[in-house]
Amino acid sequence: MSRRHFALALPSALLASGCAAPHQGIGRPGDPIVLTLLSHYASGELKEALQGPVNEWNATHDLVKVRTKAVEFTDLLTTLMVRQAAGQGADIVHPYCLWNGQLVRAGVLRPAPPEHAEEITRGYGKAAVGSASVGGKVYGYPTEVQTYALYYNKRLLREAGVDGPPRTWRELEETAYRTTRRDQYGNTLVQGFGLSTYDDSTTVGQTLALLNAAGGTFVSTDGRTTAIDSPAGRAVFDLEHHLVAKGASAPGVNVYQAFPSGQVAMVVSAGWWTTSLKTLMGKAYRDVGVAPVPVPEAHGKRATLSTGFMLGVNAACRHPREAWEFLRWLNTDRVGVKGATATRMSALQVSVGSLTGRADDMRTLLGRGGDPNLRPFLDALAYAVPEPNVPGAQQAKSLLRKNIEALWTGQQSVDEALRTTRRQVDQEVSHSW
Repeated sequence: MSRRHFALALPSALLASGCAAPHQGIGRPGDPIVLTLLSHYASGELKEALQGPVNEWNATHDLVKVRTKAVEFTDLLTTLMVRQAAGQGADIVHPYCLWNGQLVRAGVLRPAPPEHAEEITRGYGKAAVGSASVGGKVYGYPTEVQTYALYYNKRLLREAGVDGPPRTWRELEETAYRTTRRDQYGNTLVQGFGLSTYDDSTTVGQTLALLNAAGGTFVSTDGRTTAIDSPAGRAVFDLEHHLVAKGASAPGVNVYQAFPSGQVAMVVSAGWWTTSLKTLMGKAYRDVGVAPVPVPEAHGKRATLSTGFMLGVNAACRHPREAWEFLRWLNTDRVGVKGATATRMSALQVSVGSLTGRADDMRTLLGRGGDPNLRPFLDALAYAVPEPNVPGAQQAKSLLRKNIEALWTGQQSVDEALRTTRRQVDQEVSHSW
């Protein structure tokens, strides 16, 4: 994507939120409306990638200007809630879709107008639309979409006599045990399968990807109970328990360091990791392969986890029509990108090694010299299951992580972990309505 920066000359008095400020600009007739956009694209290439099209909009639109604001991701939910309560919410917000139910309940998000909802439903994959919806209503344009797949080290598999990545859970276990290596003192040199308590992406994300692959779900369809205490949930917990008990997984190890160092043979993670692995591994990145998440039985129906972000309009925004028009321009207008055409948001995401939910854009852009390891994540857009985004979803996810870690570290049995998760999550999500 072109990273041209257009000159933007606005008097400082104009840079006020269209949602919170009592006047636009300095109050003179003809002053432009200034919309604020709050995201977690706070630094580096993400900040630059977003600022490029925003500068383009500002250079070509006289009546409506957009000003970006950013906080770190860890502060984003708190910032959204606190600023809204103080009447200082941004006009356009960029939340993690897991929080959408909570934000709708708190009156932060405005439903998309019918013409925009129709465009979103028509233009994006089912998982992306599901992530951007609450209670059957669409609330924004999906932006970054992450699907989960199996990363594997080709060299480690080859050295263990394994021809290719596993397709079933039985093959996954066999490959994990065959690739695990220890020194003469019993210390693990290579984990066969990377289970890690490092963060949500490796603890909860890969567990839910495996749960979806088994045909299970974390939260019930109505969002009021957990569904993990099921045959599919038990199968996932059993699989992870076996891998830890037999020494093929060491949950205390940070897989983000161990996999690039050749100390983990396989791990389930999201597509954003590919860009980081290229940088960290250099020439050794040629050993990295990506395959679909294995399914319990041969010929089973594929499924995995999808997470993502969306751009929506604040319910308190004083200029919603203009805000939605900017989002339509950013997310649906097609521009030239290296001889092809794609939306500005798709070009933005591909430029930083990510995907959007527009599979047609992704095939066009990735087909022109993109990383082939991104293709399994692109294919997964067709069968991924969106992360539940009911009102209590964030706390439910935290409770699930706590119990998964208790299982992995031997503090709970499979039965105890399932029962405790069901009790705690049921209480959380039922109280959130």
